[in-house]
Amino acid sequence: MFYIYIIFDFAMAVIMLLFGIWFYRSKGQASNFLSGYNMKSAEERKKYDENAMCKAYGKRMMLMSLPFIAGMIIDIWYIGTGCLIAWAIWFVMFILLLIDRHKRES
Repeated sequence: MFYIYIIFDFAMAVIMLLFGIWFYRSKGQASNFLSGYNMKSAEERKKYDENAMCKAYGKRMMLMSLPFIAGMIIDIWYIGTGCLIAWAIWFVMFILLLIDRHKRES
């Protein structure tokens, strides 16, 4: 039964890593998937370097896969604890991302 936590952590790590790689290598084309940015007018979009922005978000997403990898390892010995810790760390990282994004856009 404890394999479910390990598989879930592994799946989340892979998803975050693949999305991060995709954003990083998109050459700015993944910017359409950033909420809020895709609602800006063409004039406003010209102010941003989409390639650099996608690379930054890609790196951040790849880093956000690390808590799930650590959670997977912890779940081997402490069933469910690693998954809970991974989600807590991921949530903090997500909030920090939102704060950073808000500062950049203000």
